[in-house]
Parts: sequence; structure tokens; C-alpha cells
Amino acid sequence: MMRRLALAFAVLIGVGGLAVADEPRGTNAGAGTGGSIAAGDGRDGTAAGEVYAGAAYGGVWRNDPLSGSGFTTARIKDIALLQSARDNQLVGYGLVIGLQGTGDGLRSSPFTEQSMRAMLENLGVSTRGGQSRAKNVAAVIVTANLPPFVQSGARIDVNVSSMGDATSLAGGTLVMTPLRAPDGEIYAVAQGSVIVAGFSAQGQAETLTQGVPTSGRVPNGGIVERQVPASFTADTTLTLQLRNPDFSTAVRIADAINDYASHRFGRRVAQEQDARTVTIQRPQGISAARFYAELENIVIESDAPARVVVDERTGTIVIGQQVRISRVAISHGALTVRVTEMPKVVQPEPFSRGETAVEPFTAIEADRPDGKVAMLDGPDLETLVSGLNRLGVKPDGIIAILQGIKSAGALQAELVLQ
Repeated sequence: MMRRLALAFAVLIGVGGLAVADEPRGTNAGAGTGGSIAAGDGRDGTAAGEVYAGAAYGGVWRNDPLSGSGFTTARIKDIALLQSARDNQLVGYGLVIGLQGTGDGLRSSPFTEQSMRAMLENLGVSTRGGQSRAKNVAAVIVTANLPPFVQSGARIDVNVSSMGDATSLAGGTLVMTPLRAPDGEIYAVAQGSVIVAGFSAQGQAETLTQGVPTSGRVPNGGIVERQVPASFTADTTLTLQLRNPDFSTAVRIADAINDYASHRFGRRVAQEQDARTVTIQRPQGISAARFYAELENIVIESDAPARVVVDERTGTIVIGQQVRISRVAISHGALTVRVTEMPKVVQPEPFSRGETAVEPFTAIEADRPDGKVAMLDGPDLETLVSGLNRLGVKPDGIIAILQGIKSAGALQAELVLQ
């Protein structure tokens, strides 16, 4: 009798366990709680296609082609930047010397001669009453970006661009040039050999130019003389700026940071402000640098709006992964018109008083190949691209097709023309 009761009790426990195991999982667990691990994404043993949690707005379906398939996994440091860690632009005016006859013409560029005379006067060389016809000097504008948190004595790269009619800066040396910020203060000094990627060769009947020989770069040519005042260590609020503004991405960043901070510091610290900005409150007892170092490697899934970018000058077409096209029928055929001029020489009759003349003759041919009618439906990016390729048109034709689809209201994306 006792053995039968034990067997019955074991059977009941097994049935109950099976019932619990067969319950649907991931139905909205973690939605609205800022959880960074999704329910139903396959990582916790659930089947794909269930509700993907971890967003304050209730989550999305993991296998939804309009929401889940376009996510890109990235670290916070790759899709956002810290507002306090910004560059500062510097600019200066200087001279490049040592050119092999490819510098400015002093008559057509009088500022080059004035700058050269002023530099020689500062070096103790008198130039009064003298005229120079040198072609080995060029006036240039020097630009550089001052990185954040850089200290005095650090070296930075500088860019050099010609101002006058110099044909090449190859082989030249930039003379010491102060670099100023918008406040008028000198923050760096640049000097060194100019490296030019392009070149120019000229003969009596032909000129060959590759790249841009009138601009170059001086690697590590700038020395920082003054650091930019910064209060990063004392900031209690850190501001993240998204490189590509998107409300969904901003919310996911705030949720992921809050989930980490809840376990690490016991409270929520992030708040999304808009599609571009996320503010973070720094907890006490930890430096700003160490705090952000812990946050910047958090992995989230970023999103972006559907967009098609078209550059009609180069025929470049970039189609985003979220772009969709409703089912449409497209016919595309190019009209080719050929105009040929074939003038004829007309001779007069024998023993007549006529003159030989040239009679114009023009032949015009119009050719319109049969246009193909194709059904185009883009539920995903691969289907859309293969459908456009089946039409057998060139990039300019694809651009016209995309514009027509947009006008018809079947392109579910933003069309950006450059």
C-alpha cells in the first residue's frame, strides 16, 4: 500500500514539473524594468520569436522584420560620445619654404612676399629696398584638432593647405606657425616637413596631376603649448550625445545603464532627454573617468530610421536595412536618340555654270528597347536588392525608379538626395 502511494506521489510530481516546463516563457518578463538580457532571444533557453524585453516601452518581437531584424549590436562608446570629451579646432597662417620652383608667384600673391619680409625682419635680416622673385615659398593655412584632455607638451597632427597660386607643396617645410583657438589664444605651435600624397607633372603639351599636391600633412608637427581648461573630474552629470539620433536607441542606452547601475550602485542613474541626449548622474565615491569606463563597454542594440541615400552626381545608392517597398509593378525603358550629320558634296551639271556646293544631310534615329515590366516587393533588404537587379538597369535608372516609387507612396523610407 505504501509503495503504491509513493508511486502515485512521484507521478503527480512529474506531471506538475512537466506542466511548469511547458508554460510559455518570456511573455513580458523584464519589460519596463530596464533588463538588459532579453527573454525569448535564445540565450536563456527560450524559443526565438517571443517578446523581446528590456525596453521601457514594453519590448518588441524578436523576429519581427520591421523591428527586430534591424538591430545592430554595439558598445555605447561606438554609438555615442561624451559631451565633455570634445575636440577644439585650431587655425594658423604660415609659410612653407624649400619648394622646388612650385611656390607662389610673388606678383600674384603679394601677401606671401609681405609675410616673407616680416619673417626675415623678425630674424634680424633687413629686406628694405630689395625685391624677391623666389618661387620656393608658399603661404598656407594650418589647421588642427586639439583632442580632449591633452596636456602641455603633447604632439598633434596638423594639416597644411595652400592659399596662393602654388602648384605643389611637395618637399617643403612648414616654418614655425602659432595655432589659435576662437578665443584668440595660442594653444599650439606647428613646424616640420610637409608630406603630400598627390603629385603634378607638367610638360609643354600635357599636364598630369594625381591627388591634391597643394595640401599636405605634418604628422606630429604640432606641440601643445596650453591645455584647455576642463572640469571633467568634478562633473556630477555626464551627458552622452548619440552620433545618429534615434529615440529607441536613446531609451535602450538609458535602460542598459540603469540595469548595470542598479546592481553596481543600487540605484538608477541614467535618463533619456531626447533622441540625441542621455544624461547620467555620477554616484559618489567613484571618479568620473572610472565611472564612464565601466559604462562605455556596455553592449546594446542600436536602431536607425529607414533611409535611402542617393548621390546623383556619382550614381551612388545606399539602402538601409529597414527600407521596405510595397508591392508595385515597374516598367523601365530608356529612349536612345542618335543624331548623325553627313553633309554631301553636290557637283554641278557638265558645261553648266553651276558651282560645287556642300549640302547638309542629317540622319536621326530613335530607339526605345522594350521595357520590362516587373513586380517589385521588398519585405526585406535582400528581396529588394534582387528585385532591382532583375530589372537590369544601371544606377541612374535605379535612382529614377526609387524616385518614382517614392512618388507613388510605396517606398516606406526617407529618400535623401545629395
